[in-house]
Amino acid sequence: MSTAHRRIRGVLAALAAGVLLAGCAAGPWKDALKTDLFLFGHRNWIVIADSAYPAQSRPGIETFVTGEDHLDLVAGVLEALDEMPHVKPVVYLDAELEHVSATDAPGITAHREVLGKILAKRTVKTLPHEEILARLDKAGEMYRVLVLKSNSTLPYTSVFLELDCAYWTPEAESRVRAAVGKGK
Repeated sequence: MSTAHRRIRGVLAALAAGVLLAGCAAGPWKDALKTDLFLFGHRNWIVIADSAYPAQSRPGIETFVTGEDHLDLVAGVLEALDEMPHVKPVVYLDAELEHVSATDAPGITAHREVLGKILAKRTVKTLPHEEILARLDKAGEMYRVLVLKSNSTLPYTSVFLELDCAYWTPEAESRVRAAVGKGK
């Protein structure tokens, strides 16, 4: 891919991200997301969190209260990420989500159904909530994490996006690491 083609693709990605996020209410979180989509790389995280998600104390973890609908926010962030040529999200959900009953959390069944449709074409990993929080805390030691709190009052509905490199595969990385090891 030529340098000119990369520049054009980058400009188009910026415009697409702006259009996709234009429907969301303006605010500091929107500006942070627009900037971070270009600034972030592999090992950064974006979290779309329910309203009771804790404010973590690591300096690398930045939290915004968006006031947005949770599922709209998830869909919008994923669509914006899909336009980025350099990163792709690895999706994590709380393992507890599938065990929350509609009796304890009215609306959870419909939420799971819509979330399932939003994530239908993606690989989704599930881990216990505390394990995901530990990963975020660890990532926050060296890398930035953006937390976007929605207006959801349903438990264990946070969607965790670990960013990975979109143009480099684990297999390619393994080959490079093997070559480096042989060169010692």
